[in-house]
Amino acid sequence: MHRMFRALMVLSSAAGWGAAAQLHGQAPVDGAGKATPARIIDIDCSAVKGPRSMVYQHCVGAGRVAEGLRADWQAQLKTCKDAIGFQYLRCHALLHDELGVYREDKQGNPIYNWQYIDMVYDYLLSIHVRPFVEIGFMPEALASIKLSDPNPPEGRNVSVFWWKGNVTPPQSYDKWDALIKALVTHWTERYGAEEVAQWYFEIWNEPNHPSFFSPVQEATRRDEYFELYAHTAKAVKSVNASYRVGGPAAAGMLWIPELISYCSTNQVPLDFISYHCYGMAAQHTHDNAAANLAGGGLDESGNKRLWLNRDLHNTAKHVLASRPLIAKSSMPNLPVHITEWSASYSNHDPVHDTYFEAPYILDQLKQTETVASMSYWTFTDIFEETGPAATPFEGGFGLINLEGIKKPAFFAYSFLNQLGAEELVDPDDHSWAARDKSGGVQALFWDLTDQRGNDPADDWDFFRRVLVPKAKESVTLKLRGLKPGSYHLSISRIGYEKNDPYTAYLKMGHPSQITPAQVAALKAQATGAPDKERDITIADAGTWQADFPMREDDVILVKLVPSVGSR
Repeated sequence: MHRMFRALMVLSSAAGWGAAAQLHGQAPVDGAGKATPARIIDIDCSAVKGPRSMVYQHCVGAGRVAEGLRADWQAQLKTCKDAIGFQYLRCHALLHDELGVYREDKQGNPIYNWQYIDMVYDYLLSIHVRPFVEIGFMPEALASIKLSDPNPPEGRNVSVFWWKGNVTPPQSYDKWDALIKALVTHWTERYGAEEVAQWYFEIWNEPNHPSFFSPVQEATRRDEYFELYAHTAKAVKSVNASYRVGGPAAAGMLWIPELISYCSTNQVPLDFISYHCYGMAAQHTHDNAAANLAGGGLDESGNKRLWLNRDLHNTAKHVLASRPLIAKSSMPNLPVHITEWSASYSNHDPVHDTYFEAPYILDQLKQTETVASMSYWTFTDIFEETGPAATPFEGGFGLINLEGIKKPAFFAYSFLNQLGAEELVDPDDHSWAARDKSGGVQALFWDLTDQRGNDPADDWDFFRRVLVPKAKESVTLKLRGLKPGSYHLSISRIGYEKNDPYTAYLKMGHPSQITPAQVAALKAQATGAPDKERDITIADAGTWQADFPMREDDVILVKLVPSVGSR
């Protein structure tokens, strides 16, 4: 039987919270009309757990460095910086020929050109975002196999993506070492050693995946990457021993013990471990152990059938699984950077656009605060691995779509960033509570539900539907230990038709192109503005309580800001 709680304040309406729960604190009902039990989040506002983790903020990804020359890309990064505070940015293709980094004269002497890299990095630093440098792919003049080679060796992959990044090793390690040393020296001269010492240098991208690294022999893939790693790490450190190098930047939790052993045995520098993980399964029926280990794949053409893993905590489990491996190694204290993660490894998976992605993000971040960084892939749909985007919402990785429309994923991060600096003790596994220096208190809580049930549809079929959520158990939020006085209360939400432009887009008939008026309408669906606002008074007892009806995959942010005279 549903246990009723006397609400000091109930904030709900059929329009704002869904018809499943009306005014006066009624409990939501399930599909059979039965009341579901309340979920209680009871917070003592004087019980501080400690400084709030900022792992979510440390780094974010983007497609490739050359995209950073675009004005709209730069504007979207600034939007993310202002709303979320990302500190580092990681991109592919630093050494791609489109940036003109490396060529040779007729005698084979190297010619370096840093101008386009400088333009991108100057912009990053101007908005206080530092590079998380991914070193790769191979300049054409230095590649062991040329893209123009009409008869590449049998079984050798040469390039990846629409923009054709050369993934072969260098034909000369002497020239490769000199290139890396010259580039890092240039950065040191341009930005100063103190600045560059705060960067990270990650060597290559997913070398264990056959699409991203093309060794002479498949059987020697790992050894050839270790050779590339050793040369590159030593070249970086030759400029300044304090610069941080790491890898293996693997697709999944692979090669970690082996790389540590190799570096320890051969006196090769290694300052951090990095790898990637995505929440996909190999098939729709079961959580696939092999897929979990590999942590991802590649949907280069955008034509794969893909299924989100039935274990919605799969990504977090994968992130945490590396720690025991490192702890047993000769370098037990190496920090772990997850330099790519998301629900899906495909840039054509509509799960990225849905309101489901918001609680999915928050649930993974809640569980992974012990790693050094969780770099969401990516901040923008200005992303061209399979070529320019064909439609406004085609399942792109970004927090913001091509037209600058903010997705639910964006608001998951921006809501999280509105929490105060001190985390409060919170026994609920799907929420955070915090306070700030002004005496303000914030609570962020969510539901995470797999709405697919037993539906065998793949992601493209399922998440291209308008998903009307069912009611879930209500949440009773109780805040104790508040300073008596006046507060401004605001309540914001992500969910079905709330900060949910994708649903509105689907209801438009998912047009392949959208007009300026449609863009404006979709942006109006996604402002992040509070659902409810009002001034309240906290009595001498210092307690405030309210009931919140919930639907599947809702996210709610509650903020109490002391009035000026009450601080």
